[in-house]
Amino acid sequence: MTTSEAFPPSPSSPSSTTAVSYDDVCAPYGDPMWYSHDFVSPYYSASHIAFRDKVRAFVDKEIKPYVHEWDEEGEYPRDLHTKAYSSGISGSLYPAEYGGTPPEGGADAFHDMILCDELARCACGGVILSAFMSVAIALPPILFAGSSYLKDKVARDVISGKKLIALAITEPYAGSDVAGIRTSALLVRDTDGADYFIVNGEKKFITCGVYADYYTTAVVTNPDKGGMGGLSLLLIDRNTPGISVRRMKTNGWWSSNTAYIVFDNVKVPAKHIIGFENQGFKYIMHNFNHERFAGAVMANRSARICLDEAFKYSLQRFVFGKRLIDQPVIRLKIAEMARQVEANHALLEQAAYQMKNKVAEQKLGSMIALLKVQTGKVYEYCAREASQILGGISCVRGGKGEKGERLYREVRIGCIGGG
Repeated sequence: MTTSEAFPPSPSSPSSTTAVSYDDVCAPYGDPMWYSHDFVSPYYSASHIAFRDKVRAFVDKEIKPYVHEWDEEGEYPRDLHTKAYSSGISGSLYPAEYGGTPPEGGADAFHDMILCDELARCACGGVILSAFMSVAIALPPILFAGSSYLKDKVARDVISGKKLIALAITEPYAGSDVAGIRTSALLVRDTDGADYFIVNGEKKFITCGVYADYYTTAVVTNPDKGGMGGLSLLLIDRNTPGISVRRMKTNGWWSSNTAYIVFDNVKVPAKHIIGFENQGFKYIMHNFNHERFAGAVMANRSARICLDEAFKYSLQRFVFGKRLIDQPVIRLKIAEMARQVEANHALLEQAAYQMKNKVAEQKLGSMIALLKVQTGKVYEYCAREASQILGGISCVRGGKGEKGERLYREVRIGCIGGG
């Protein structure tokens, strides 16, 4: 891309008829390089391009025009789930036998990456995490390790958007230190002869926990083994007696419906165990890989949006007789944001390629963890630099600085969430 292509020529004054409107341009590197016809990539096929176009059209029509209102209200319409499903979006990564709607030829890690990236274009983490990512982190353990009974019980309704599911791992005492959780599940035989787990404990920071119909819940089933060796996963129905849920007020992701959940002698059928008893730590760690990969993809798109918003604003904002973009220091800021975002995208593609080729989850763990840290740092950097370029409008909710303000507010939870 030449300098003249990246930075349109300056009009003579703020009142010039050639002034650039805010939404008429896309910043250089405002989208991944493979989106351009000028570049080629070994990773993407016609299927990926068609899928990208479909997700983008859905986001532009059904999400982007409304996210400011939804986030201010702290809610989003529940029919967003069924709209996303009927549009072939939310079911695209799940098996057809349970209602999934994969692209023709099947979905791979690059479809997954495109989905996370395009959804994040709405610049509202709360909506994306609650409406889409909660299912993406809570359902896979059931599909991977759950019994046929559990899959039949929840998978189709969750994939189709009729029911919601949340991942309940974090507690007041343990987050990324999963081996330190304390919620207990004691196996007992009831008077009816059936086996149950009696669950007691608390879960904190549970995304979509307010709306969820089910919880994929980490519990201690063998305290004698301690830590990793005594954890299991249980599917718990929200309507089971003994469960209380309250909403937590968060400084970002306002529409995420984050919850504090208390289990008080909750009676869960033993057949609701996910996989093998005391093997839950392994399932959780494997699941973290995808959760962190998705978080890294969304963080990098958020950084791109910061770049895009700052660039567009710099084309129309006049200071000291010239546009912001005509100030060398502003060009340097934008170029530095682009450098880091594009480097991150290349790393994301590397990770997606390993995932597509079924590299062992244990091998992927450190790579994806470092990638999440890296993309989080760049997101923080771009949010700060964009705020500096946007100035006062980035400190006001709504208006031209809406995305910059919201992303700056969400940056820390984007880095912390998922560990």
